[in-house]
Amino acid sequence: MSTETPVLTVDYAHVRVVTLNRPAARNALDRALVEAAYAAFTEADAEGSVRAVVLTGTDPAFCAGVDLREAQRHGAEYFSIFESHNCVAATASMRTPIIGAINGAVFTGGLEMALGCDFLIASERAVFADTHIRVGILPGGGMTARLPLLVGPAIARRMSMTGEVIGATRAERIGLVTEVVPHEQLMDRALELARQIADVPERTMLGLKELYSTGAATVINPALAAEQRIGQAYVGGFDNIEDPLRAVTERNKSQLT
Repeated sequence: MSTETPVLTVDYAHVRVVTLNRPAARNALDRALVEAAYAAFTEADAEGSVRAVVLTGTDPAFCAGVDLREAQRHGAEYFSIFESHNCVAATASMRTPIIGAINGAVFTGGLEMALGCDFLIASERAVFADTHIRVGILPGGGMTARLPLLVGPAIARRMSMTGEVIGATRAERIGLVTEVVPHEQLMDRALELARQIADVPERTMLGLKELYSTGAATVINPALAAEQRIGQAYVGGFDNIEDPLRAVTERNKSQLT
């Protein structure tokens, strides 16, 4: 059993850096990481001294998404943790501004978590993919709600329907990330932007974020409801997910872990 701390946090004045920390598993979301990430987001949002958050991963990846091995072993039980500790949805519901600093691969549930951030910047090493379709799962964490708002509906459908992996340069070109920087400069740049946010008077920034969130909700909330409704209709919850996961785990191992 691993003894590593699943999430690391460090404060730089009014900026908190939250780092997903399962590097050997490409920061895939096992139950311990799900719970720890949810707690980190909740705590940062509750602390008045934290005015901006930077979310990143321990190299070499940002987040590979669902922990396929744990999901295969435990089936519906694995997914039940998201009912009470939904770290994927938590980024989008934060009142505190949050920047995603994408340091490497970000797939599926990890990409949904990233899409909940206010904006993303990326290392030149970052790669992005929606691989739900490859593991027999329909998106349920906001992919179909948020991805089209950034990249447009056609590119979003292409990413989801093919599972293709796109690099950082193309991600910037299509609007998925706002900036690409050399890998070794990623955290310095993320902290620079976060400090600019933290320097704005708190009530002004909270109001600005609420304005953007309220406007986006008119599009996002119906799409989120549709994800849940259609996911239940086609998959029947997570009770039938174990066999598809077993069938594709070995085939996709090199890409997803």
